[in-house]
Amino acid sequence: MSKLNLDKGLIEKARGAAYNIANDVQSFIDSHTTITVERTIARLLGVDGVDEMETPLPNVVVNHILKGGGLSEGIAYWIGNAMVYTGKTPQEIAESVSKGELDLIKIPAQSNEAIADAIKNIALKTVDRIKDNRKKREDYINNLGEGPKPYLYVIVATGNIYEDVVQAQAAVRQGADVVAVIRSTAQSLLDYVPYGATTEGFGGTFATQENFKIMRKALDEVGEEVGRYIRLCNYCSGLCMPEIAAMGAMERLDMMLNDALYGILFRDINMQRTLVDQYFSRAINGFAGIIINTGEDNYLTTADAVEEAHTVLASQFINEQFAIKAGIPEEQMGLGHAFEMNPDVTNGFLWELAQAQMAREIFPKAPLKYMPPTKFMTGNIFKGHIQNALFNLVSIWTNQGIQLLGMLTEAIHTPHMHDRALSIENAKYIFNNCRDLGEEIEFKKDGQIQKRAQEVLKDATALLEQIEGDGLFSTIEEGKFGGVKRSRTGGKGLNGVVRKTEGYFNPFIDLFLGGDK
Repeated sequence: MSKLNLDKGLIEKARGAAYNIANDVQSFIDSHTTITVERTIARLLGVDGVDEMETPLPNVVVNHILKGGGLSEGIAYWIGNAMVYTGKTPQEIAESVSKGELDLIKIPAQSNEAIADAIKNIALKTVDRIKDNRKKREDYINNLGEGPKPYLYVIVATGNIYEDVVQAQAAVRQGADVVAVIRSTAQSLLDYVPYGATTEGFGGTFATQENFKIMRKALDEVGEEVGRYIRLCNYCSGLCMPEIAAMGAMERLDMMLNDALYGILFRDINMQRTLVDQYFSRAINGFAGIIINTGEDNYLTTADAVEEAHTVLASQFINEQFAIKAGIPEEQMGLGHAFEMNPDVTNGFLWELAQAQMAREIFPKAPLKYMPPTKFMTGNIFKGHIQNALFNLVSIWTNQGIQLLGMLTEAIHTPHMHDRALSIENAKYIFNNCRDLGEEIEFKKDGQIQKRAQEVLKDATALLEQIEGDGLFSTIEEGKFGGVKRSRTGGKGLNGVVRKTEGYFNPFIDLFLGGDK
């Protein structure tokens, strides 16, 4: 039963509109690929490393096919054709291409059946590796247990993966359940994934497969020490979205920032490319058992949280439908929202409570990802600590799933270990003292909280119906989300979108969407 007296018919209408929006875009997704999707397939087939110029080999081999005009058939076809013809592995083929010893376009065409068999044998080994990682996670949780929800989620962002390890392990000993390694500033705009362990980054640490491996090992070690499984999170967004999903799946990450629209709105990445990329990245994350975190909180950094709250809900509905398309169950949908109203708004706490309770009721199985106040944080650390306390109170009251802890020094610097410790202490105190608060309290019928939630749902439904009629591409061009306008033929990475030919094949998509998890 709804504590907010939400109209179930309106919820169904909103979800139906979001379904049609996603369906409309899916027809475009199904007929196109991108250079990032193809690089991801190359990685999943075992292509790794860099050439003498430090260019990643997945980029080398995909650029080679793109230049030859053959990418519309898919990298799997060209690698498989070369495997049958030369007897080499995908890695050996990529190395030969990088040295100029092999031109994949000029290799005589082999039988489609032989190509498919060669590729499938390798694809199944990769799929088994990801399945083994999923089972290992489940075994850890069964044997060690995990922290209660809301998970206490903190960030490390030193720029040096080895220093990140020190800070992450300290945070876990202080009580953290999830550690997110913030990416180096602007990595989302790099059209390649850096290689190896990195020790220099600005505002964060580069997302690389080796860095994933280092942090995974460190969190497993400290998790065994404290007696609970610790989840590792990174950022599956930007121009390399599906590649990072693949690396995360292979190194057993547990959470990924993975929004359908974030890169378009906040990094000016071409919408066509992003929407194709997010589908494959989510198919990988879904199969790997990775919880995705969406980025609706970002809208409230560029738009007003009171006036534009309905856009957050509308985007949650859309993200839900895109996730379903990619095979992600609701239990892996960390749909995002945020405590971002101006603290000077009268009764703002009531409206934040309404928004959070509304999300909880509309997406009952989703481990909602709740973001702390940032836009209105100041150098007054005492006021900031109180704002975070109110944020924590709303979270435990409304049964959120993932709590990104606010830091009292949010507006001053990247948090020190003692700042993180105070934030964890704040959350643990409130969560323990108010654990069952939500079960004890009902909301006044037709009171401010109920009316606010009902109004937001009504406005979100109207917006979704408008998007259903106009199409998602046109809606983004008009700036309906976060007040940010983007062109469907503009932005970064447009030249990396390719229409598929009739013979195109991706050996992993069916395995991920239909395979035994």
